[in-house]
Amino acid sequence: MVDNAWIAAALMAARPQALSALLRYFRNLDAAEEAFQEASLRAVRTWPVKGPPRDTVAWLIFVGRNSGIDAVRKVKNNVALPPEEHLSDLDDAEVDIAERLDGAHYRDDILRLLFVCCHPDLPANQQIALALRVVAGLPLRQIARAFLVSEVAMEQRITRAKARIAANTVPFDPPDAEGRLERLGVVAVMIYLVFNEGYSRGHSDPDAALLCDEAIRLGRLLQRLFPSEPEVMGLVALLLLQHARHRARVDGEGQIVLLEDQDRSLWDGPMLAEGRALVEKALRHQEPGTYQVQAAIAAQHARARRAEDTDWGAIDRLYQTLEVIQPSPVVTLNRAVAVSKAYGPAAALALIAPLGDKLDSYFHYHGVRGGLLLQLGDTSGAREEFNRAIALAGSPAEAAHIRLHLDRLAAQPALPPASAIK
Repeated sequence: MVDNAWIAAALMAARPQALSALLRYFRNLDAAEEAFQEASLRAVRTWPVKGPPRDTVAWLIFVGRNSGIDAVRKVKNNVALPPEEHLSDLDDAEVDIAERLDGAHYRDDILRLLFVCCHPDLPANQQIALALRVVAGLPLRQIARAFLVSEVAMEQRITRAKARIAANTVPFDPPDAEGRLERLGVVAVMIYLVFNEGYSRGHSDPDAALLCDEAIRLGRLLQRLFPSEPEVMGLVALLLLQHARHRARVDGEGQIVLLEDQDRSLWDGPMLAEGRALVEKALRHQEPGTYQVQAAIAAQHARARRAEDTDWGAIDRLYQTLEVIQPSPVVTLNRAVAVSKAYGPAAALALIAPLGDKLDSYFHYHGVRGGLLLQLGDTSGAREEFNRAIALAGSPAEAAHIRLHLDRLAAQPALPPASAIK
């Protein structure tokens, strides 16, 4: 017997492979999505009774393909649907199709789908939004939140992108080598966003954590296409180094554990070693990019056996490089953590002081400010920042983490900031 949570996770994991194969078959994005949705509904009805199939992806492709064919026949020829038992009795067919659909077959389909979504004829914001919706299957709400727009605006954006593909203004066929290179950056961004969505929510939602595995798998596929491209090496290295810490990020009660407090014996050693080797190989090309620098930062953390062994000065210098390559208030906010460790909280507060207007609605900005003010003894200011952060928390775990700070502060009287004490 399988429960609904297992089925939901299996459908989420199978989506990129199954949808990509259905798109290759129907060559129409809406038809492929409808076919996958119908197959998913049938899985919800069938799997709890008959048990899950041996190969869930092959099952979904087979059922989705039959469903799509039936839909086309119904519209064009008014032919009645076949009996339900013909579609549900899949034991023999499932074995056959599982044998024919090997890993290489899946790989080509998914990459085709990635590069179609990231076609340069589509505006950049439509490319990534479409890929997150179609490939990763993220809900509109989450995508809209990531882009800081309303759900209505995001739905319109995705609908326009689909319409352009359906109208054949965006070629379906995979690009040649030059075209792949042209779209490489956008595809890499999409893979990183898929990972980040899973990483951000993974501590409170085990199903979301599956997105991290999927992003790493897609990154490895991209690396096979571009084996000597340093930024692709950097991307895969970054994902590996971050994901290697996933078992230590949450305690037994589901609470977030900060990097400096994590049990490093829980870090995945082989994954860390692979990530470090990969970023070192990438950096030898002497073509630094954002993923390589971020991976180098993660490698610095991985290198420290204890939190107090971390070379925060080196991390600060890497963030300064990142600020040059990719200026961003979020990058500066992240650098502030390294600055506070290396040079003290006052220096970090001064660094992020100009970012208030840009990051006022950003959870981590107020969380970082609260922590820095607390280090300086400004409990009143810290309480105000933590209250602002908890209002912006994106997950129960984030809210619970901030709540711990507020509970500790509640037991203390408000004191003037250290700077005011003579």
